[in-house]
Amino acid sequence: MRNRYRGQRSPTTGLLIGLLVTLAAVLIYAAYITMQFSGLRKLQTEMVDRNRKDSLQLLRIQNDLNSTGLAMRDMLDTAGPYPLTSWSGQFDRLRQDLDAAIRLEEQFAGMQRTADQRNYLGKSLSQFWDAVDRMFASAANGDEARARDQIRNTLQARQAALSTAVSRLLVENNEGEQQAAERVTQIYNRVQKQLYWFLAAILVAILLTSFYMMRSNRRMFAQLGELSEQRSDLAQKLITTQESTLRHISRELHDEFGQVLTAIGSLLGRAANQLADTSPLRKDVQEVREIAQSTLDSIRGLSQALHPVLLEEAGLVAALDWYIPTVAHQTGLTLHYEKPRDTFAVETASGVHVYRVLQEALNNVNRHSGTKEAWIRLSFLPSALLLEIEDHGKGFVPQKGNTGIGLVAMRERAELIGGKLEILSPASGGTLVRLSVPREKAESHDGKN
Repeated sequence: MRNRYRGQRSPTTGLLIGLLVTLAAVLIYAAYITMQFSGLRKLQTEMVDRNRKDSLQLLRIQNDLNSTGLAMRDMLDTAGPYPLTSWSGQFDRLRQDLDAAIRLEEQFAGMQRTADQRNYLGKSLSQFWDAVDRMFASAANGDEARARDQIRNTLQARQAALSTAVSRLLVENNEGEQQAAERVTQIYNRVQKQLYWFLAAILVAILLTSFYMMRSNRRMFAQLGELSEQRSDLAQKLITTQESTLRHISRELHDEFGQVLTAIGSLLGRAANQLADTSPLRKDVQEVREIAQSTLDSIRGLSQALHPVLLEEAGLVAALDWYIPTVAHQTGLTLHYEKPRDTFAVETASGVHVYRVLQEALNNVNRHSGTKEAWIRLSFLPSALLLEIEDHGKGFVPQKGNTGIGLVAMRERAELIGGKLEILSPASGGTLVRLSVPREKAESHDGKN
């Protein structure tokens, strides 16, 4: 049987492999999600935020170009009270702001602008300011008519071309932001979809692991149940064999040796009667006869201790009435016995097990409790037979892996008769051994209680 179960594999290896696979999957997916969100953060930082800042600078450039256009429109008004040269200060301020905006825009645009786009904007703006310088030079020389012609024919056209180019760049930025938003949405959708797949895979792994664990547990519990049944059968056979052996030895001692010693005592008595009262031999024969009688009494006591013949002949209560004073005399224990008032007939096999539990409990009191006093209570309840053995000693402290064979035997005997054995620690200290046997398991119909 041991070889049969030795071939069964433990589920620990499979569960450990499943756990490692699950942890590896979680770590890989966590790394993947981290990489995806890192790319998403980079996309938002490098594209969305850059586009937004670049668009702000383009709007600043467009606003300056619009201001320049409005100024040129006012300069073409010949009814104005100021000469054209009076506008040079405003154009200088616009020029400085445009140059600053262009430099920032180039930083934010980065790789989004082609070389032609960057060169076109810078070159067009440079040509525009060169034309503005020539216009103000003509106005400074007193030729305002020529200066106004330059505004109408050159500057306004260049300003319109620059505004168109800036507007086109703004449109490209808006399109870039839309594309970035679409890419962000795609990333979120992809991560969400993969998250569902991952959760489904984890759920499948959990289900497989759970099925494997349930199958392994069912197999182990089936094996434990089988082993428990075999253990109970073995314990029952051992206890039955033990009782049979003790009964045989008890009867041999009682019948064979008892009869021999009884015969010896009888012969010695007749021999003593044939001797004179003053004969020294008569005294010796009488002494030998007393020794034989003492040996006979010891053998009868030993026979009764090995197997309670009295229990079979007179019942459990009578056997305990004899046994409790006897063990008190032999061990020096002070035993307080509360006899039952109402009784019912106890089946012999059940009575033997109750008797053995009492024997083992009193043996433990004598050996391990550290006290010499105990209380025994036997009760015949309407639904059960109850036996309690209580002492106020140092108590019962079971140690792991060091359960005594006596306690195991007591539990086995309780199980064999369908009873329940409890080892309790009363509030007053010590140990309380309680055996409860259902009445239908303990009761007999032969009239012996």
